[in-house]
Amino acid sequence: MTDGTRLRERVAGLADEFEQRLAALVQIPTVSMDPERRAEMDACVSLAGGYLREAGARVDVIDTGGFPMVLGRFVQDPSFPTVTVYNHLDVQPAEAADGWKTPPFELSRTPDQAGKPRRWFARGTTDDKGPALTALYGARLALETGARVNIQFLWELEEEIGSPHFARGLAAAIAGDAAAGRGAFQTDSVVVSDTIWTAAGHPSISYGLRGLMGFTIALETGAKDVHSGTTGGVARNPIGELAALIATMYDARTGRVKIPGFYDGVRKISPAEKKAFGRAGFSRRRFAAAHELRSLRPMRDDLAALTALIAAPTLEVHGLVGGYSGPGIKTIVPHRAEAKLSTRLVPDQKPAHVFKLIKSFVKKRLPEAVVTHEASLAPYLSPIGGPYHEAAAAAVRATFGKEPAFVREGGSIGAVLTMERLLEAPVIFLGLSLPEHGYHAVDENFDWGQAAGGMEMFCRYFHEIARQAEAGQA
Repeated sequence: MTDGTRLRERVAGLADEFEQRLAALVQIPTVSMDPERRAEMDACVSLAGGYLREAGARVDVIDTGGFPMVLGRFVQDPSFPTVTVYNHLDVQPAEAADGWKTPPFELSRTPDQAGKPRRWFARGTTDDKGPALTALYGARLALETGARVNIQFLWELEEEIGSPHFARGLAAAIAGDAAAGRGAFQTDSVVVSDTIWTAAGHPSISYGLRGLMGFTIALETGAKDVHSGTTGGVARNPIGELAALIATMYDARTGRVKIPGFYDGVRKISPAEKKAFGRAGFSRRRFAAAHELRSLRPMRDDLAALTALIAAPTLEVHGLVGGYSGPGIKTIVPHRAEAKLSTRLVPDQKPAHVFKLIKSFVKKRLPEAVVTHEASLAPYLSPIGGPYHEAAAAAVRATFGKEPAFVREGGSIGAVLTMERLLEAPVIFLGLSLPEHGYHAVDENFDWGQAAGGMEMFCRYFHEIARQAEAGQA
């Protein structure tokens, strides 16, 4: 591998080109939860595929039955180890009316300043188009500098809706298509760059993800909204009843779930994990500032807060819909209300079992309520250590000059368990996003410091994988 100074000089020269390509990517509103976005998805596939082809990859577009997936392959020699990089190119919805300071699908930037790299604002900059492009540039640098490794890219367009067609698309890729000249898709390992450091300046390598189980509770007590003056005091109020029900389900102040059996399957955190969490540099004060939170739930200390964030299950209320929401007060008793909720789950909780517990709990207290399961993702946990984590840690140390903290991720990535199962390959995480980058939030952003460091880190990671293979370690 080239020396660090030459590599960083090469990376520095890519800043303007990276910005231009990121700008082109984020201006395509790839909102996967909108089924009418097929034209935008196809445009993104064309643009992203062009980036891969220009770098020398063979590109295939896979029909998944939903939005397509893009495969890019840099195959130098079948005897070399093969690494597959996963990212997603779909994004959450964004509207200027949500409070964005700049147009959400138009790249805006702050200039480079003393001690502060340029920062880009747009939906998708950090989740996950910026990291995807960063990994591609890292691969280009690794190949330019002679890394004896095959690198593949797997870019999905449905991650933000739970990857409903990912398994079908990946199975088709694995099978290959002789008529189209597309060989079977195989790999020795997978690296995912869609995770967040615990804090700026504190590199993190995630080894686990929380699962997710979403559900709704609906209650209908009449045929129509009625006048509160002529019916109030006798008519049932479904909004009030759902609010009271939710209060029995969990303590909103502490987050403690009160449903019997909810915590029964939770795997205990080992002393080694707790020690690793303590090295992550997490601060409640910085966390609150990064997410623009005025206050946090009461926690014993920073370690307890981080544990609650990445390694403990939750129940959250996302919306309570019903009644009148216009200006002023409309004095009616609503006839219907619906609560939208989810749980984040940890090993060894089973989403189906947790839903059964919740449904039983609700039905005992509110028999007329309709409890509907929306979607589930199981939690993921990989063992810490082994050649791939060692390669990742070595790349992080050489790039950022710090020992990475091994932590879990509080969010969920639906494709991870599918890749582990169908590709029969280990999955590791090399994320680049920071808390202040604003996943799913208004003014989402990414910065050149993380992009530049990421390019170097990925270049070093691919060289480390090649070195281990040559040494017989991987």
